[in-house]
Amino acid sequence: MSTTQYPDLPRVAVGALVLHDNAVLLVKRGNAPGKGQWAIPGGSVHLGEHLTRAAERETLEETGVRIRAEEVVHTFDLIQKDSDQAVRYHYVIVDYACRYLSGQPVPGDDALDARWVKIGALDAYEVNPMTLELIKKYQLAV
Repeated sequence: MSTTQYPDLPRVAVGALVLHDNAVLLVKRGNAPGKGQWAIPGGSVHLGEHLTRAAERETLEETGVRIRAEEVVHTFDLIQKDSDQAVRYHYVIVDYACRYLSGQPVPGDDALDARWVKIGALDAYEVNPMTLELIKKYQLAV
């Protein structure tokens, strides 16, 4: 069975890009990889779970916000190696543009914090570089 650290296979994960009132829903990650950084909500897909359902579930668990995952906006590999070049983490991540349905952000699950961050205020946060790139790219496409 594949584990999170030093997996025997890549793990599939999702992210939820939720924009509402010129703000993006972000969580402060409580676990590696990216511990302490701000990123879009998301996490691992459970066996037998559809990707859209995983994005909706993870967002609800981490933030208390209900969303509907609509379309894939980005797919990438997150591969981190240790000092011996052994693969410590390998995720294949599918990010969805999501529609906000209801709720106010409250940190839950493995999130240290959760909040709406105005697009113009992103520089004040330690936002994961991949997340920042995705937000900027998606903002230009909308």
